[in-house]
Formats: sequence, structure tokens, C-alpha cells
Amino acid sequence: MMMRMKVMLVIYLMILPLTLAQLKVGFYSASCPQAESIVKAAVQKRFNTDKSITAALLRMHFHDCFVRGCDASILIDSKGQNQSEKVAGPNLTVRGYELIDEAKKTLESVCPLKVSCADIITLATRDAVGLSGGPSYAVPTGRRDGRVSNVNEVNLPGPSLPVSQAFQTFRNKGMTMDDMVTLLGAHTVGVAHCSFFSGRISGSGDPTMDPALAAKLKGICGAANSSNPDPTAFLDQGTSFTVDNEFFRQITLKRGVMKIDQELANDRSSKRFVSRFASNSALFRTRFAQAMVKMGNIEVLTGTAGEIRQNCRVVNPK
Repeated sequence: MMMRMKVMLVIYLMILPLTLAQLKVGFYSASCPQAESIVKAAVQKRFNTDKSITAALLRMHFHDCFVRGCDASILIDSKGQNQSEKVAGPNLTVRGYELIDEAKKTLESVCPLKVSCADIITLATRDAVGLSGGPSYAVPTGRRDGRVSNVNEVNLPGPSLPVSQAFQTFRNKGMTMDDMVTLLGAHTVGVAHCSFFSGRISGSGDPTMDPALAAKLKGICGAANSSNPDPTAFLDQGTSFTVDNEFFRQITLKRGVMKIDQELANDRSSKRFVSRFASNSALFRTRFAQAMVKMGNIEVLTGTAGEIRQNCRVVNPK
């Protein structure tokens, strides 16, 4: 019995590296050498006219990976009675789909059915981070696309959750507290609608928010009108379009816009990571790159699993 268990363990250890090896840096070097440069060109073109695309892609990548893994299921359109992830509440404000479509169209003209939509999201996000002043890093590729997208499977942590509850979602995906704090550092770019933080600035307000910031946000949200019923505010009040550690410095000064952001600086399980990042830009850059790569490996499909979609919005005909 003991011998059989040892043999099974050896077989498992032999198979595991082979499984991991299916996702690797430069996966398309032979099958589609231009893959990464094509994606980068599409991102650069969009970034030149819309620097907010970085925040959009970061959000898309996160929302994709935390539902069924990084399989581009978030890109699939609803069809008939099959309601996809796109129409779930948290995803209604996800954008950037047309950029993925543009990159995919070019890739299909050069390398038909070679590059997955899941890899396009991952590469595009990496490139946008670099263009916004963030770290440049290599990402392993070789993901394949899922064939299922179900609105009922979308269960993402909300902006008002306490740190402990938000962490449950991250831990279920194999992420540590350090990883979660690092990834929420993506809020160094992007905005939040007033409806996401209105409770913190209404009535007597939230004592954990800097009064000057609260007054500023009240002015922004008070300007709502019929054409803009739910205004937005930058999550990073310092360097709003730059991927850096300023977000962490802001929340140590009680200038977090959303509750979860400010809680990171207040909760004893997360505040030590916030303090380190706030005072060490190089550390944040290193850890952000590592955490993004780790997130991009969540429950990926490789080998013969899934498919390579021809159109990122539609699964291939059987």
C-alpha cells in the first residue's frame, strides 16, 4: 500500500510540471511571432486618445479571472435565454471590449485561430499598465478560451465589504492578503461612481474619511443631473492616470474614496502591507507585477481544454 502511494506521488510530481509548462512566456513565438506586438499596437493606439483604458482593462481582467478563471468568459455576448457574465450588475460598467475585438481581428488576419481571447486580455492589460508608468513585466501565455458564460456565476466582492469578507473571495482563488492589497493597488487608476460611496458622504459622513475629500466628493456627486445621474470621482486623488504607489499614500491620509480602499489602511490584517507600499515605490512595482502574473494564472484552461475563439464575443460552432 505504501509503495503504491509513493508511485502515485511520483507520477503526480512528474505530471504537475508538464501542466504548468503549458503556460509559458513566449508561447506564441513559433505559432504567431507577432502576437504580442499586435496586441501592444492596439493598446498604444487606444491609450493615445484615452488614458483611462488602463483602468478599464485592469477591471476587465480582474472580473474575468475571478469568475471561471482567466478564460475570457466575460467577453461572450448573451444569446437568447443564455444570459452571459456581461449583464451581471458588477459588469455593466466594464468597458474596453472593442479594443479586444480590434486586436483579435488583426490577429485572426495574421494567425487564424492561434491566439486566445484570454491571452489578449492578459497581454493588453500588461501593456496598458506599462504605458501608464507601471512596471513592465513578462506574462506567460497559452491560455485557452472557455465556452461557458453564465450571469448567475458572477459573485465579485463589493466596494463596501470589510477586508475580512473581501479576502475570502481572494483566498478562494489562491491569493494571499499581500496579493489582495497589492491588486487593489490597481485603484491607483480609475474612477468610482457616486453610488458606490454615497453612504460615506451622506448625513454626518464617515469619520474615517478626510473632511476635505468628503467636501470635494459631495460637490462632485451633488452635480448629478439627467444627462449624468451618477457622476464619477477618481479613486486616486493624486496621480489619477499613473500606476504608482500614490494610492497607498492617499489611503494612509484617510483619502480613500470607496470603503474597501480605506479599510485596507485601517484593518490590522492589511494595514502593514499598505504602509510598506506607501513608503516604498519600488516594492509596490515589483509586487504588483508578481500579483498580476499570479492572478492571470487563476484556473486557466490549457492544452486541449476550451478553445481558441475566432470571435471573442461568440463561442465557436461545435
